Amino acid sequence: MKCQEIREAIPDLAAGVEAVQPEVNEHLHTCAECAGKLEEFRRVMALLDEWQAPEPSGYFDTRLRARLREEAAKPAAGWLQWFRKPALAASLTVLVVVSATLVRDERGKPATPSATMAIMAEPGTAVGDLQALDKNHDLYSDFDVLDDLQVQQDVAANQ
Repeated sequence: MKCQEIREAIPDLAAGVEAVQPEVNEHLHTCAECAGKLEEFRRVMALLDEWQAPEPSGYFDTRLRARLREEAAKPAAGWLQWFRKPALAASLTVLVVVSATLVRDERGKPATPSATMAIMAEPGTAVGDLQALDKNHDLYSDFDVLDDLQVQQDVAANQ
């Protein structure tokens, strides 16, 4: 027999539910790991046999009956209470799907602010200048490098 088959049968063997078959016994004599597992299970079963469950308190039955009467006196839950949580989950799922669909444009890319702005302000106005700065951000960011280069050339020329 294989170790996996023995490991599946070890709890039953340790509890004494199954009798030890000759091929299982032969495997246990040849495989120290499986024999060790069986011995560990037997020790655990022996400890569990020694364990004594605590006695419930004297008022346990009285409190249990009182609790059962209270639960029986409560009004039965209507169909709306059982329907509320699944309906809420389904509506939130639909809301998330619709929101995700609306955020994406027709190509499947996230919508950009410039794609959503259909109205362009006139050049020379404050809004038009801000739109031009936003549109040409990469170009204008390179001007800082040119300014630094000009300062370095001026310093080198003065020396």
